[in-house]
Amino acid sequence: MLKIEFFHDVICSFCFPMSARMRRLDEQFDGKLEIEHRSFALGWEVEQFERQFGSHEAVKPEVLNHWVQANQNDDDHRFNIEGMRNEDFLFPTSKPGLIAAKAAQIAGDSDDYWDVFDKLQEGLFVKNVNIQDDEVIANLVKETEVDFQAWEKAYQDPETENRVLEDLALVQAYQVQGAPALVINQKYLISGAQPYEYLVQAIEQIAEAEGIEL
Repeated sequence: MLKIEFFHDVICSFCFPMSARMRRLDEQFDGKLEIEHRSFALGWEVEQFERQFGSHEAVKPEVLNHWVQANQNDDDHRFNIEGMRNEDFLFPTSKPGLIAAKAAQIAGDSDDYWDVFDKLQEGLFVKNVNIQDDEVIANLVKETEVDFQAWEKAYQDPETENRVLEDLALVQAYQVQGAPALVINQKYLISGAQPYEYLVQAIEQIAEAEGIEL
């Protein structure tokens, strides 16, 4: 079995198509991939946005340009760019969504993390809702199968944020420069939202090099 650590961020536009491709890979290789979800923060808190963009208000116009490119990358072209342009809330930071996804894992398992993560991304990129807002996040979580009471307890527990910070420390340890990224068996790195066929070929080559039958 190959272990794949999948580094992605809820506000990362290219992570949206990549997550869909990872689900296809998981299905294709049918139990032979151990996918572990890892947090990556493009903008952990507002201060990061201010350093990078000059102000929080400047983030959305710039990020929507990235959405155009990500929508071209997305196999199903799901992004609602004009809908987001018409919303008046400031672009959300990574922190609440990453904590929400980690809380789902604590309340359930890795599949729950993935379901909540994808639901949050769908909320931002397709429904154009503010995933900075706790009520919005809670309503999206309720659309999944995760035990909501267990999730809510974990979401409010400060230890959950520490679990996210442990992932962010791994970003540094692995020298991951951007998201999405895959670290396979702790030594092979695949960066970016690569085409599905490329991912299949890369995984098969790595499995062969590692002596693992897929």
